Amino acid sequence: MLELGLKVLVSYLAGSVNGALLLGTLLGLEDVRRSGSGNAGATNALRAHGKAFAAGVMLFDVLKGIIPVLLLPDLALADIAAHPLVTREWLTYACAGAVVFGHCYPVWHDFAGGKGFATAVGALGALLPATLLPLAAAWIVGLLLFGYVGMATVLAAFAVPLYLALAGAPGNLNAIAFTAMLAAFVAYTHRSNLRSFMAGRARSDISFSLFRRTR
Repeated sequence: MLELGLKVLVSYLAGSVNGALLLGTLLGLEDVRRSGSGNAGATNALRAHGKAFAAGVMLFDVLKGIIPVLLLPDLALADIAAHPLVTREWLTYACAGAVVFGHCYPVWHDFAGGKGFATAVGALGALLPATLLPLAAAWIVGLLLFGYVGMATVLAAFAVPLYLALAGAPGNLNAIAFTAMLAAFVAYTHRSNLRSFMAGRARSDISFSLFRRTR
């Protein structure tokens, strides 16, 4: 179990390096948590410092989700043998979950990070690249329907386990279980967005949406 603990810890610490906060510090910009929604993610980075900064944050946070998932599970550790009860599959899922959790609750930044979607997209790209297309499609449809990034993000997250369930490939149960848990976590981190949307207080992120047009 030592291998599992060490690799999950390293994944969490890697996830704790927040793109918006690191790049903001390097560029001498104001902490994004002091403006907009107060969130240290790409959407608030866009509102606080513009498109170029947000694109850099997004790229950083996506890569942060990819690298630990690709490198750590099969990495040999000196004097630490692989535990026979820990499968490579679940070790990979554990690293993916830890890097997303680290992004949301970063030890380096007083446990106040982003909401995890960009890092989750990176982790899913490394784990299950075939899910990126339905995820992107669901996000775009959700944004056009409701006009709110938060709602589109939650819908996209739940589209992944739904897609895997409908695909029905043998051995998908573990992937469905992991992505369902990941979607539930993304919904939890976006709970304030969902409450604002349901109460009609959320600000639209695009000029047109079907939901707004038909209200």
